[in-house]
Amino acid sequence: MKKLVISIVLLSSILFIQCKRENENTEKSFSKKVILKNSSSDSLFDKPVIIERSKLKIEDSTKYPVLTSGDDIYPLQVSDTDIDGVWNQIFLVADFAPNESKELDLKWTEKSKNPEYTKRTSVRFGKRKTESDTVAPATEEVLTKNDMPAKQGFQKYQTDGPTWENDKVGFRQYLDGRYSKDIFGKRSSNISPEDVGINDTGAVEDNYHVMEDWGRDILSVGNSVGVGGFGLIVNDTVRRLGALVTDTVSNVATTHFKIEEEGPVKSVLSYDYKNWEIAGNTYNVKETTTIWPGIYGFKNTVNITGLKANEMLAVGLVNINNQNPVSEIEVNDDWVAIITHDHQTYEREWILGLALILPKDSYQGYMDALKNGKLTDSYLAKLSIKNSKPVSYYVIAGWELSQEKKFADPEFFRQYVIKTANQLSSAIEIVIQ
Repeated sequence: MKKLVISIVLLSSILFIQCKRENENTEKSFSKKVILKNSSSDSLFDKPVIIERSKLKIEDSTKYPVLTSGDDIYPLQVSDTDIDGVWNQIFLVADFAPNESKELDLKWTEKSKNPEYTKRTSVRFGKRKTESDTVAPATEEVLTKNDMPAKQGFQKYQTDGPTWENDKVGFRQYLDGRYSKDIFGKRSSNISPEDVGINDTGAVEDNYHVMEDWGRDILSVGNSVGVGGFGLIVNDTVRRLGALVTDTVSNVATTHFKIEEEGPVKSVLSYDYKNWEIAGNTYNVKETTTIWPGIYGFKNTVNITGLKANEMLAVGLVNINNQNPVSEIEVNDDWVAIITHDHQTYEREWILGLALILPKDSYQGYMDALKNGKLTDSYLAKLSIKNSKPVSYYVIAGWELSQEKKFADPEFFRQYVIKTANQLSSAIEIVIQ
């Protein structure tokens, strides 16, 4: 019996030591350090950094990353961009001095134990089925070509469609078949209230054209596609995606909208436009809109199938209240910008700078939209496109009442656009240890 007890104790000790070593080896196999290096001579502010999970030593899909430097925790979020149910990217933003390297400690935790990060981006979307229903929050929507307000007799959507914002500026898209993009000027870094566009009874109401502490809607859109909305140029004729507010039928058969992500440092919206019928052709379009903190703007990506090789993408820059010339700048090898700066808000009350930052390898100049038709009151940037090949561009809006008061100065706004484009070109080197 004594020998048996000794044997059991000895075996237990061996198993304990073996398990301890296996745990230690597992811990050692996890990545422990992330080194981020600014490879440019520019200072970078809220620079987006994407770390692919495939570069990390981690097999446990239940673990989530935490990045620290001393007592500082870097806000981040994980993304499942390949939609397989497991996150595959870490997204964060960080400031860098010229040529600065940051060495961050990488730790792993359970999802329930993730730190709470300050919310610096947001998406708001609400809808109702009938005019008598109250508006309820939603994360996606499917609408058909007949779901136009002029035909239904009422507006289904809070703020006419989704809004997205960061700590600097906000935007909205007219999801009701118009697909224009509008601007919410923000006066503070706080996220705007969830009930913007809803009255006390829970009904849709245009209450955002009045100045509030957070800001207000500032852009007159009319029959343009706003700033960053788009159409196609087919055989030298501009064709609008969608319809006008007075139309009862859209030229897009079905639209599927979805909030893909809403997080502290990134929010993503997607639109899937099925059977866009123009000039005897049918196109399918995928649009993705991404916003992160610190930038007075957002990224837009458009991917079209069904092209016949004679089309160009037309990206709109509204000019309803602009009386100054548009300027065109070749910023660097990657980007071209077209810029306007004037009293471009409602009734020309405030100064607003607008810009499109466009890929140089696709840019084919710009044109004025016609005075009449489905897409008017715009400068249209022309971009070459290929079937199923996404093209990305950036929308910038600098309001004089925003946190950056110097946007009232046209040269300051111009330099901001140039610095933003240069920051987009700056690469961050990532080393995992």
